[in-house]
Amino acid sequence: MDLLLKGRKALVTGGSKGIGRRIADLLAEEGVDVAVCGRNADDVSSAVAALGAKGVRASGRALDVGDGAALKAWVTDVGNELGGLDIVVPNVSALAIGHAEEQWNAQYQIDLLHTIRTVEAAMPFLEKSDAGSIVAIATVSGRELDFAAGAYGALKAALIHYIQGLALSLAPKGIRANTVSPGNIFFAGGPWDNIKKNIPDLYNAALALNPTGRMGKPEEIAYAAVMLASPRASFITGTNLVADGALTKGVQF
Repeated sequence: MDLLLKGRKALVTGGSKGIGRRIADLLAEEGVDVAVCGRNADDVSSAVAALGAKGVRASGRALDVGDGAALKAWVTDVGNELGGLDIVVPNVSALAIGHAEEQWNAQYQIDLLHTIRTVEAAMPFLEKSDAGSIVAIATVSGRELDFAAGAYGALKAALIHYIQGLALSLAPKGIRANTVSPGNIFFAGGPWDNIKKNIPDLYNAALALNPTGRMGKPEEIAYAAVMLASPRASFITGTNLVADGALTKGVQF
């Protein structure tokens, strides 16, 4: 199926590795010009080279999304350089699991406020698109209580609430807003890889909760995000798409 994405323009925060990288990869494979950011300049450069090799325009910048001025400047620069924006994917997370004030602040600054700033900076471009789409990456910990309850789960729940509010307010402008909530996602160098190596008891306990017998892959979340970003999903907005391999047990209405 043609997702009607060829020639579209997108940006992905935290798009140099993990879930964000696979989202950027899949967008590029669908013919989308894409920009990514990340904290590590070498990772960003590597991602840009790989994305450009897919035959699309690709760019990137090393920055800390907690720096509001730098983040907004990058989003504006991307929109101007690409000649617009159709798709915005706020993906970066602080992964601050715990109850200390510093963890609450990190989750607020990196997960919630970075998303708000990204959307606000992108809005002038999205308003000119005929298929504007915002897809924020949340987590199943935002919809049920688990070991990540506290700063991480609560601020991700706030993120879902914020995006669903955007869906309602932006619907008259033809801009859609959705979230994807991944379950446990494993990739080399990622959080669960580190937990497996350093806290094997926690890893094994978490793995045992997955009915499929495995954790998810970044590309499986990328598919969900890109599908939602596609004009084919033009009547889907305000939804929280759970992609967790039946990990969570709460019924979502």
